[in-house]
Amino acid sequence: AVVSTQSGHYGRGLHIYFCFVASFSALVSSLTFSIMKIYLLGICCLLVLTGLGRAEDEEVDIDGIVEEDLGKSTIGSKTDDETVEREEEAIKLDGLNVSQMKAMRDGSEKHHYQAEVNRMMKLIINSLYRNKEIFLRELISNASDALDKIRFMSLTDPNVLAATADLKVMIKPDRENHALHIIDTGIGMTHADLVKNLGTIAKSGTSEFLAKMDDGETMNSDLIGQFGVGFYSSFLVADTVVVTTKHNDDEQLIWESDASSFTVSKDPRGDTLGRGTQISLFMKEEAYDYLEENTIKDLVKKYSQFINFPIHLWTSKTEQVEEPVEEEEKAESKEGETDDDVKVEDEDDEKPKVKVVDKTVYDWEAMNDNKPIWLRAPKDVEQEDYNAFYKSFSKDTDEPLAHVHFSAEGEVTFRSILYVPKTAAHDLYQDYGKATDNIKMYVKRVFITDDFEEMMPKYLSFIKGVVDSDDLPLNVSRETLQQNK
Repeated sequence: AVVSTQSGHYGRGLHIYFCFVASFSALVSSLTFSIMKIYLLGICCLLVLTGLGRAEDEEVDIDGIVEEDLGKSTIGSKTDDETVEREEEAIKLDGLNVSQMKAMRDGSEKHHYQAEVNRMMKLIINSLYRNKEIFLRELISNASDALDKIRFMSLTDPNVLAATADLKVMIKPDRENHALHIIDTGIGMTHADLVKNLGTIAKSGTSEFLAKMDDGETMNSDLIGQFGVGFYSSFLVADTVVVTTKHNDDEQLIWESDASSFTVSKDPRGDTLGRGTQISLFMKEEAYDYLEENTIKDLVKKYSQFINFPIHLWTSKTEQVEEPVEEEEKAESKEGETDDDVKVEDEDDEKPKVKVVDKTVYDWEAMNDNKPIWLRAPKDVEQEDYNAFYKSFSKDTDEPLAHVHFSAEGEVTFRSILYVPKTAAHDLYQDYGKATDNIKMYVKRVFITDDFEEMMPKYLSFIKGVVDSDDLPLNVSRETLQQNK
């Protein structure tokens, strides 16, 4: 009985305890929720008061004036003025204004390369050429062919040179717009020529020209192109190629391509070339070095210095020139002068005041003054000419010890001049057997290779000279010789 009585008291105590705990927890929860509501309400009130304070501090533009640059800072919203500026900036590269470009694009004919041609284009750009610098050699060779064609036609019809009788190649780099222009005063191209020759891979206009001539064999020694792919080496260094051309039998036209398609249109500027072709390469970023004067000079000297026609490069140089001193500068210089200085100046008042300033001057510079003397008969070449030619290509300051000038005819015809240096190279015996580049191989006066390891005995590696042939077989890229007996 005593035990049951104690258990009953113990159970009622636990019940009272749990009731107390539950009531206390409910009270705490209620108080916490109330505090949180008060806290959130206070934050809302604070934000409202802050917003009202800022609104009172700001002035309202009652007149409703809109700022001029509204929307210019956002990418998705551009004004018409900005669009025009961007168009003018892009068009400025080609020397056309907005209206001329719009007229040209509206009247352009768009052509797509065939699927097979597209694959061939990729092969040419990515696999055919080992060296990107080849593009300049190919374009200068094409320009030389165009000049040879118009010169040949002028023999029977002098009127074809009515526009200009000055046959030359001009190279003009434009570093500001990342463009390189190669200009010639050759035969030019008609609309049909642009579509047929530039729109078809491996279509050689030179080969077709030779086929039409009755005495094509006589012209074969001058014309260079034969495969019809050299032009497309332009895309090794350029994203976009624009060809502006004027033929005597057609109006001035513009051909433009990005290597996937091309357009042909009438040039809205009219006849600005007179006659000839201008190839404009808009260079890739990794090819900007080919816009430098020194790089272009080195490439022309390496590959094309013996082209029949003059090659000119648009160059800049800094000169010191005298300019008259303006009146304001004279007045400033007189401040602080003594009476003695004034007396001396009075004696020289009659002499105009000048100052020396640096000025950048632009002009055309000839790149190929050296002539291919091996094309002349040995009896017509003086010893001084042989010595000057040797120094020009060998970089040797001494005159040669001996030379031989000869030509060979047979299965392969070639001309050559070989020199024996006056002094042997300091590493002649240490580097015995190593490949040298002392002999340069030219085909139709265009540099092809200096790899003569299989043609020249090792013990004659000190011999220097040039070999030029008109009928050596070349591979399509014209970088190496084909295997030939």
